[in-house]
This record gives sequence, C-alpha cells and structure tokens, in this order.
Amino acid sequence: MAPNSRSYQVSATPFTVFGHLLFIAVATLVFVWLLKFREGLAFESANKFKIFNLHPLLMVIGFILTVGEAIMAYKTIPGRRDVQVQRVVHLTLQTIALGSGILGIVSVFKFQDEAEIPDMFTLHSWLGMIAICLFGLQLLLGFFSFVFPGAESYSRAGYTPWHIFGGLVIFFLAIATAEMGLLLKFLRLGLFRSQEALIVNFIGLLLFLFAVAVGLSVVLTRGY
Repeated sequence: MAPNSRSYQVSATPFTVFGHLLFIAVATLVFVWLLKFREGLAFESANKFKIFNLHPLLMVIGFILTVGEAIMAYKTIPGRRDVQVQRVVHLTLQTIALGSGILGIVSVFKFQDEAEIPDMFTLHSWLGMIAICLFGLQLLLGFFSFVFPGAESYSRAGYTPWHIFGGLVIFFLAIATAEMGLLLKFLRLGLFRSQEALIVNFIGLLLFLFAVAVGLSVVLTRGY
C-alpha cells in the first residue's frame, strides 16, 4: 500500500506561532539587558554608552525581529483573505525595519564619533553594512516588482522565487551579524559567568531559534 504523501506534510502554523513567541521573548530580554544592566537609552547623553545602546535595540528589535515578522506575514495572515492585505503588511513591516536599521547604524556611528573610536574596522560592521544595503536594494526591487502598477504579471512570477531566496539570505546574514555583535559585546564587557552574561547568551540563542522558525515558515505549507 502506497503511503499517503499528505501524512508527511508539516504545517507552517506551529512554527509561525513559535516565531511570534520568540519575538516577544527576545524583545523582552533586550529591554531588560539595556535598561537594567546597560544604564538605559539616549540619543544625547554624557554617558556615551547610552547612545550605543540604541544600536542593539534598533538592530535586533527594529530590524531583525521586524524583518522576520514581515517574512512570516504571508503565513500569519489567513490565505483566504485578500493577498493585498498580506502584501501591505509585508511592505509596511519591511519599511519599518529599513528605517530602524538606518537609525541603528546612525546611532553607532554617533557613539563612535563622540567616543573617538574608529569606524568600520570589524567584520561585524562590514557584514552589518552589507546587510542593510542589500536589504534596501531588495525592498526597492520588491516594490517595483510587486507594488508598482506597471510591473507585468509574468515578470512578477519569474522574480518571486529570487525575491524569496534573496530575502532569506539577507535575513540570515543579519542574524549572523547580530550573533557576532553580541559575542563582541560579551568579550569587551568581560561578562563571563554572570546574570548579564546569561541574558546576552539567551538573546543569541533565541535569535538563532527565531531564524529557524522564520525559515521553516517559508518552506513549509500553510495550515488551515
């Protein structure tokens, strides 16, 4: 008797739900870390580290987590609704993510300039700048391919798999860059065995799991 192929199918729904829960967990840990252990947030302050703290806040929550939610929007919003709703939510979240990413880069440049620290000398900074630039290009191409009214339907169909692939590559690049940034901060602070060290490590671990959840939400079928 031939096996039923449907019995091997796994729904994306549990992973999107898991991704949403991880969003909340990571965001909470980031706020606890920056507000309780890292002296808070400020764009103008005599304490330059408060300016720096805007960088992980905007890059992790504003950029990475928001991009992940934008990717999962097509599986989060019920498929029987107008696909335009999914597209609008996706584009809106991506635009918010790009704005947050740009502000995150501005904040770290401001911190380094005021603290007289050289810019762009680590692999973390290189990969981060590449990720933001590629993301901006991806958003621009996506807008003219899927939103701009002059785009032909056949060109949209041909570009769709490349858009999905490119989006995932950029998202995973951002995750890897964030993990590298957390490691650099861990070592520079000399945390080792402490409560703050546990929080930083859990942020990195949960970001990895968030990346897995987002990736699975893309490759698996929608559950109804």
